[in-house]
Amino acid sequence: MSEGVAGHPFARPLDGLYVACIWVAGIAIALMSVIIPVGVVMRYVFGFGAQWPEPIAILLMVVFTFIGAAAAYRAGGHIAVTMITDALPRPLQWLAARLADGGMAIICAFVLWYGAQLCNATMGQTIAELPWLPVGVTYLPIPIGAAATLAFVLERIAFGAQTARAVVRLGEIE
Repeated sequence: MSEGVAGHPFARPLDGLYVACIWVAGIAIALMSVIIPVGVVMRYVFGFGAQWPEPIAILLMVVFTFIGAAAAYRAGGHIAVTMITDALPRPLQWLAARLADGGMAIICAFVLWYGAQLCNATMGQTIAELPWLPVGVTYLPIPIGAAATLAFVLERIAFGAQTARAVVRLGEIE
């Protein structure tokens, strides 16, 4: 079933969204891995404590967390405790999976809604170390990640898990 979704009109945009999530999360963690040592060297080697590395690293961690979580969900790389569900009879396993999918959809919708409200409410505030950057912009990865995860949850509900598809296995997009 999961390979059959490749021909569906939604497959290519969702594959593109998945690849974009991987790239954004990867770039965020790579930049964070450079910025933190730069801040340490500036402070302890040159004796100059720059104010920007910490808030930028925190922002990049938020991007990595929420955007990367969407990609991890689609790839099946998220944490799942299946000890109880694996012991259930097959029909109850199916029901438990559908309940989990429904719960994920509700949580994603909640985070999307309230994350967008948080962004809107804090758009007029600034960060002391980065006065040019509105606080609301720093919270944008929350609703964006929730929207991407919700898209992948709905895809899973409609077409099943996508973990066996080539694009998810780090292959090429069809």
